[in-house]
Amino acid sequence: MKYFTILWANLRRKKLRTILTIGSFAVALFLFGILAVVRGAFSQGVDVAGADRLVIINKIAIIQPLPLSYQARILQIPGVKEVTFANWFGGYYQDERNFFANFAIDVDTWRSVYTEYVMPEEQWKAFAEDREGCVIGEGLAERFGWKIGDRIPMKGTIFTGTWEFNVRAIYKGKRLQDDVNSMWFQWKYFDERKEFQKGLIGWFTLRVKDPDEAVQVARTIDETFANSPYETKAETEKTFAASWVKQMGNIEFLILSIGSVVFFTLLLVTGNTMAIAVRERTRELAVLKAVGYSDVTLLLLILSESLIIAVLGGGVGLALAKAFTLRGDPTGGLLPFFFLQGNAIWTGLALALAIGAISGLAPAVSATRLRVVDALRRV
Repeated sequence: MKYFTILWANLRRKKLRTILTIGSFAVALFLFGILAVVRGAFSQGVDVAGADRLVIINKIAIIQPLPLSYQARILQIPGVKEVTFANWFGGYYQDERNFFANFAIDVDTWRSVYTEYVMPEEQWKAFAEDREGCVIGEGLAERFGWKIGDRIPMKGTIFTGTWEFNVRAIYKGKRLQDDVNSMWFQWKYFDERKEFQKGLIGWFTLRVKDPDEAVQVARTIDETFANSPYETKAETEKTFAASWVKQMGNIEFLILSIGSVVFFTLLLVTGNTMAIAVRERTRELAVLKAVGYSDVTLLLLILSESLIIAVLGGGVGLALAKAFTLRGDPTGGLLPFFFLQGNAIWTGLALALAIGAISGLAPAVSATRLRVVDALRRV
């Protein structure tokens, strides 16, 4: 209890300085939390990619189509368990800023490949029976206030015109990271109405029987369609998702660079603050040593002061970051997974404690080296 009294007195000695130092930690950890959220949003597809799934696109580019007839041939390749396909639509709702993923899917095979998406069976059945039906994620339902039975007008960008869909099902993800901000509709209806690329699809997704054979299956698929008018590029879903992230630049390097600068600056600020605080209390520390406080006790007192500031500031910053993410994606669909995960919070607290310990270590060691006689002579 006596140590807490000393700590509390030291923290209250310069209230403004203590508040500003805590604020520095809060700002730094708030920024860390947001950067962690952005990193998680960009790497979401990589993190949740199925180990047993392959994605097959046109060898030239994903914007080039593939024949639907490839599906039957892919199913005959050893190691392939199931195959589905989809086609990007690229429409928007009311305003171009209302962007979200929307694509046509194969009703018969989609759910057997993407088992992480769940919904009531009666809703899926209603969707399958309605040519103009669509399935939306619960994130979209919350964002636009859509419900079962609503009719959604979508303005096409690639496939022009106004397309209207009936909401027949709302899906959820089994995992927190699963994307619930997409819309699916029937490929058969899409193929009937579109004016070009009839009988062609955007990409295939397949499940393999043994994930360890995924690379070999991918190689066999590409060899099967080599030298054809529509050559393929098959790769694991994780590799495919990672390639999309790389197209946006080295997000990982950018985040690490910003974070490193922020925490290095925080280390300098906190270290300077603690050094000034110890220097101001030189005579008091000498008195404590004179009345019997050991060097170890003084070291722990100063380190504890620094760690308390770090924990308070770090906790406030991470709490603010968490509160900010509770409102969901602020980008209107660009970062559908906008969530501060528990491991990021613990990492942030660990970094705050490390900065607190390092910044307080040098002043604490210098305090233990004080000679009582010399310190008492200082004015």
